[in-house]
Amino acid sequence: MKSTTRFQLSFMMFLEFFIWGGWFVTLGTFLGNNLNAADGEIAAAFSTQSWGAIIAPFIIGLIADRYFNAEKILAVLHLVGAALMYLMYQSTEFGVFYPYVLGYMIAYMPTLALVNSVAFNQMKDPSKDFPLIRVWGTGGWIIAGILISYLGWDSEQGVADGLLANTFLMVAIASGILGLFSFTLPATPPSAKGEKVSLADILGLEALGLLKDRNFLVFFLSSVLICIPLAFYYTNLSPFLTESGVENSTAWAALGQGSEIVFMLLLPLFFKRFGFKKTILVGMLAWAIRYVLFAYGNAGDLFFLVITGIALHGICYDFFFVSGQIYTDSKAGPKIKSAAQGLITLATYGVGMLIGFYITGKITDQNLLTEGHDWNSVWIFPAVFALVVFVIFAVLFKKEKIEYKE
Repeated sequence: MKSTTRFQLSFMMFLEFFIWGGWFVTLGTFLGNNLNAADGEIAAAFSTQSWGAIIAPFIIGLIADRYFNAEKILAVLHLVGAALMYLMYQSTEFGVFYPYVLGYMIAYMPTLALVNSVAFNQMKDPSKDFPLIRVWGTGGWIIAGILISYLGWDSEQGVADGLLANTFLMVAIASGILGLFSFTLPATPPSAKGEKVSLADILGLEALGLLKDRNFLVFFLSSVLICIPLAFYYTNLSPFLTESGVENSTAWAALGQGSEIVFMLLLPLFFKRFGFKKTILVGMLAWAIRYVLFAYGNAGDLFFLVITGIALHGICYDFFFVSGQIYTDSKAGPKIKSAAQGLITLATYGVGMLIGFYITGKITDQNLLTEGHDWNSVWIFPAVFALVVFVIFAVLFKKEKIEYKE
């Protein structure tokens, strides 16, 4: 790969995830403090991610794969996103804000697949080249969090002064830059131009036959269920840290993405040594442990519990979701690999997270106090839920040898 192309792809990934991390982490705090949104409304705003994930296959399958170059669609979607972000920046009421965030997520979620398509199209050895490109995305998310805290937007005074609204302006600018930059990316022609397409193809429904396999069915249902605890993390981490009086809360939250890098490197070793079942069980158990740590941690002498919980994000995400992608790939076979991955993505980030955000809103709202929330009770629910999923998977999933191919 040419050095110029490597820079283009790395910068693309950096901005792609700088954009996501630049507003999504602090969204709950912004809505609760600046738009006076109720917990149910905050959950509804986060659930737009799920609606975007559900609609994304249609945009990719009907348009990107058949009619236009991926980099051009990427450019248009980010330019649309820049406009919507600016409108979100100007919003002062939740009723005005919600249609913009919904439209934004419908535009943004397909770009996650599009940046991968552009990157893979330029690689001769994806297993070697892609991690070195993708890591810039994680770096972008981390830099966004550090920048927000460095500028004081997430401080107690910054939140009170409404400075968190600046995150939307920052992301609007970044989206505009990535939109224009995308026109200069290497050409990525449609991969299935001229081919007939069905609804089943787009949604990955041809992979439904895998559910006849008992182990895959258990994994599939566990994947949907574990997204309920995941929704609590996305929705409540920033409000929890802010209400607890944690300074530089967004920078601390970015520690979770840093741990992703570390545990992504450790995953192949763990997977080969202990196998799929033990690896994914460790990931599930980490979810339960992290929420217990959140439940009993604070911004004072027990702050180390909170930091440890955030640092567990790498195990929670990599050991479950990345291991799950490897397992799905091995079970699907060459014909339906893409369909199987699409089905899992639709089930988790689509249906699973949609249910998760709804439950998160209900539980968080039930534990609303005169000032703030009863965070101990809020975090105990996903801890117990994750533990139940852990037990279900441990009992029902029969040991199966899955090879990890680097």
